[in-house]
This record gives sequence, C-alpha cells and structure tokens, in this order.
Amino acid sequence: MSDTQRAKCAAFAELHKGPGAFVIPNPYDVGSALYLGKLGFKALATSSAGAAWTLGKPDGGVARDVMLAHIAAVATASPLPVNADFEACFGADEAGVAGSVALCVKAGVAGLSIEDLQGDAFFSPEETLRRLAAARAAIKQSGMPVLLTARSEIVLRGDPGGLKEALRRAVACAAAGADVIYVPGLKTLAEVKAVVDAVAPLPVNALASMPFFTLRQLEDIGVRRVSVGSSLARSAWGGFMQAAREIAQHGTFNAFAQGAPFAEVNALFGGGKD
Repeated sequence: MSDTQRAKCAAFAELHKGPGAFVIPNPYDVGSALYLGKLGFKALATSSAGAAWTLGKPDGGVARDVMLAHIAAVATASPLPVNADFEACFGADEAGVAGSVALCVKAGVAGLSIEDLQGDAFFSPEETLRRLAAARAAIKQSGMPVLLTARSEIVLRGDPGGLKEALRRAVACAAAGADVIYVPGLKTLAEVKAVVDAVAPLPVNALASMPFFTLRQLEDIGVRRVSVGSSLARSAWGGFMQAAREIAQHGTFNAFAQGAPFAEVNALFGGGKD
C-alpha cells in the first residue's frame, strides 16, 4: 500500500473531525473528478449511479470488477481522498464482503460505504451487522486506515419501517464499528438531526440531492459531511438530453448556447485553444 494512499486516508479522517461540515461531491468520471478538485473541494466520493450511466447500465447493474476499475481510475487520477460508493460491497455473504472490501482498499480509496440493501431486498439487522463486521475486519487486515461508512437505504427506498427503523440500524452500526453513518433520503432538518443525535459523536453524512437544505443549515445541526449522490451526473445528463432532444424534435441547436466553451473545458485538462 502506498504512502500516498495513507496520506489521503489521514487527510480524510481529519476532515471528519471538524470543525464544521465539508462537502464531498460525487463525480461520475475522471474528468469530472479533476474539475471538482480544481474548485477547491477537499475530498470526493464516487457515485454508483453516475458510473453506471456512463457505461449504459442502470444503477446496481455494474459488475464488481468494472466498478473497481472505475473507483481506481478516479482515486488514482485525483490528488484528493476518494470515498467509494461501494453499494452492498458485492458480496453474497460475509466472506464475499471481506474479499470485495480488500479489493476496494487496494484500489486506492480513503473511505468506502456498505449498504443494507442488495437489489430490492434488505438484509436483516443481524445480517447487516455481520456484513459490517466483515468489512471492518477486511479493512483492519489491509493495514490501511480506510474510513467505513454504514449506509441504510430504509428511508430512501420507502421501507415501511421508515425513520424509526433507520435510526435503530444506525445506532447498531455505530456501536458495531462504523466510522461514519449515512441515511440518505431524509427530507427535513428534524429528520437529519434525529440521526445526528442518535449516533453522536460519530460523524454523519447527509445527502443533498435536492434543494431541501443549505450547507450552513446542515452544519448548524451537527452534520459533518455532505454528499450529492447522483445529482451532478443527473445535471450533466439533463443538459445533454435537452440539447439532443431539441435536435431530434426540432432540428435546431439553440441548447448548445448553454454549453461550456470548448477552450475552457479543454484548458482544464492541459489542452490549448481550438
């Protein structure tokens, strides 16, 4: 394991100590990762959905080795710490989780997440904790201080257990060795604060996929990390789809006026003007 990765892990851990909150935006490829670094962000997180769409696949439809290649490409290209959106860690059981996590660590990440959902089925609370323990053990065995985020999809996927069940799982994961807790899909500051209070002093990641909150509001209630999920990828797709539809439906090209200038984009990657 490289000294560079170890330094990124240390920097990533330090960000979680505060003070305040930091935004960890989600690029969808190497180019978008490099641009985010130029804007001054201190860390990045991959997006499983954003990566899948670049390959013409749905979220959750990318094979482990392909996702690992994407994660490694972003982690290698960016000088920033990278947290991997590693879905359910591509393991049918604890041994599978451990093996996949070991490979993810080798890809150069400073952090990774493990979800309590695979496909359309939630793992039981007990199985969720066993899988978390397997991921924790694999990280420890690697010798690399990668941060482990426990992510519950209960609220985001509309499970009947709702926030109550998500809180129960969050507290259990916090006690079982997670470094960060993440419950996406919360829509009010009160819901976010409930998670923050339940697992304190463990840092909490909040999802800002819609304009429900501001960074300052989340910071004021104790959130330490804010990610944006697939929103940047969806923003890019929105512009592309609008321009393509205009051509297909009207034979006009007005949407191109909203595009970034060629010279500006090319210069981001060391190119000259054209």
